[in-house]
Amino acid sequence: MKINWGTGIVIAFIGFISFILYMVITMHVDERYSHDLVEDNYYSQELQVQNDIEKQKNANALSKKISWTKTTEGIIITFPETHDPKSITGKVRLYRPSNRKFDFENPILLTNHKLLIPHTRLLAGRWNIIVDWLHHGKPYLYKKEITY
Repeated sequence: MKINWGTGIVIAFIGFISFILYMVITMHVDERYSHDLVEDNYYSQELQVQNDIEKQKNANALSKKISWTKTTEGIIITFPETHDPKSITGKVRLYRPSNRKFDFENPILLTNHKLLIPHTRLLAGRWNIIVDWLHHGKPYLYKKEITY
């Protein structure tokens, strides 16, 4: 049987529509393709962007900046030695863009200039670190994407 060009176009359209429907149904049903937003309150955090920019400017103006190192015990975050560690307050937040179940937050309680985040709380892969801290009432913000 010979297929003319009109029948070929109809078969191509049916094949294309079938493929698109298959992909849409697969994306909605299969759990492997289920991705959440990085943050629950994304829109309210967008309103804080200017505050975050000011905090980051304060952090960038420091002569000695926050640094981090990966060790066998976990991640060590080192604060500037020019600041008194007892007057530093705030929180360190780590979150995984791939799975929010592993997100966690630690308060900053320092006796020296180093803060240890134990390796028992960290999985191998990409993490975002956000250190939001105050020193004598002046706010600072440090953000870094790392691979642990």
